[in-house]
Amino acid sequence: MTRVNERVGGVARAVRSRWPSLCALLALGGLYAALPSTLLLGGPRWLLLAIVSVLAVPLVVTHYQGAHDVNQVIGFVLNGVVTATMIMSLALLIRALPLHLEKPQELLQSAAALWLSNILVFASWYWRLDAGGPHHRAQQQEHLKGAFLFPQMTLPPERKHAAGLHEWTPNFVDYLFLAFNTSTAFSPTDVPVLSRWAKVLMMLQSMISLLVIALLAARAVNIL
Repeated sequence: MTRVNERVGGVARAVRSRWPSLCALLALGGLYAALPSTLLLGGPRWLLLAIVSVLAVPLVVTHYQGAHDVNQVIGFVLNGVVTATMIMSLALLIRALPLHLEKPQELLQSAAALWLSNILVFASWYWRLDAGGPHHRAQQQEHLKGAFLFPQMTLPPERKHAAGLHEWTPNFVDYLFLAFNTSTAFSPTDVPVLSRWAKVLMMLQSMISLLVIALLAARAVNIL
């Protein structure tokens, strides 16, 4: 009976943690659609949102059917698509700077959209990759190891029980908070990084954020 309850609890946690990540991917499609036409890769501006919406259907279906390996592959494809579009739009924006193709207001809006996209993209990667992915984390009664050392993981058992955190596992909001701190502070804050792949991703995210804030936004302010 205890095992059944643990499995039901794990499934319930997995369901609760999926929707914020899907909303983040849809938001990325919306941010891409808000960019000026000079920063789009071609085709209609709603193309990325349409791709995300189409791939979201098998993503949800495979999750509820228990096809977790297929679900993970689709998730990687989705993350790869939104990452590629963000990097290409950033490259187009950098190319447009010396050519003065963008108005100051459009440049600021583009920089803001790409900065937010940077947070959502890397939060999606952290959530998808950490400790084997969301399905593997949901199967664990308690999150004890992974690429990131969350503060809840360092509490003594008695403190965890007193705070009601003895079954705590990170969800998408925790990784979104981590990605937000990385983009604003250019480093981890309250969550130390343990694995090499996570360190590489966080360096890349910090570099993109610094590029957007220091180069693009500053350039837009100077020419206002």
